[in-house]
Amino acid sequence: MNIPRLSSKEALILKLIIGKGEMYGLELVAESNGELKRGTVYVTLGRMADKGYVESRTIPQDDGSGMPKRLFRATAYGARLFGALEFASAFVAGDHSAGEETAARVLTFPPRLLTGGA
Repeated sequence: MNIPRLSSKEALILKLIIGKGEMYGLELVAESNGELKRGTVYVTLGRMADKGYVESRTIPQDDGSGMPKRLFRATAYGARLFGALEFASAFVAGDHSAGEETAARVLTFPPRLLTGGA
C-alpha cells in the first residue's frame, strides 16, 4: 500500500490555499512568512499537481504583457489528505479534542473543495 505523504512545504501550501481559496504562487510566498521562497514555490506546486493535491487555471493578463498568471487551488484529494494529516497530528500529540474538531472540519470542508468547483 502506498501511503501519501506531505512535506512541510506542501502542507503549508495546502493550509494557505484551503484557508484563503485560490492563490497565485507569489501570494503563497508572501503569506508564508518566509517559509516559501520564490525560487521553489512553483517547483513544489508542480509536484503537488502531479500528485493530485492541487490544480491550477491560467488567467490572461489584462494589459497583454507577460505570461498569463496561474491560480492554484486544492483538489478534493489534497484537502482530504491535509485534513487527515491534521487529524493524525493532533491525535498523536494527545490532543484528542483537537482531533475531534479537526475531524469535524474535514467532514465539513467547503463544497468547492470537495466537488472541485471554484
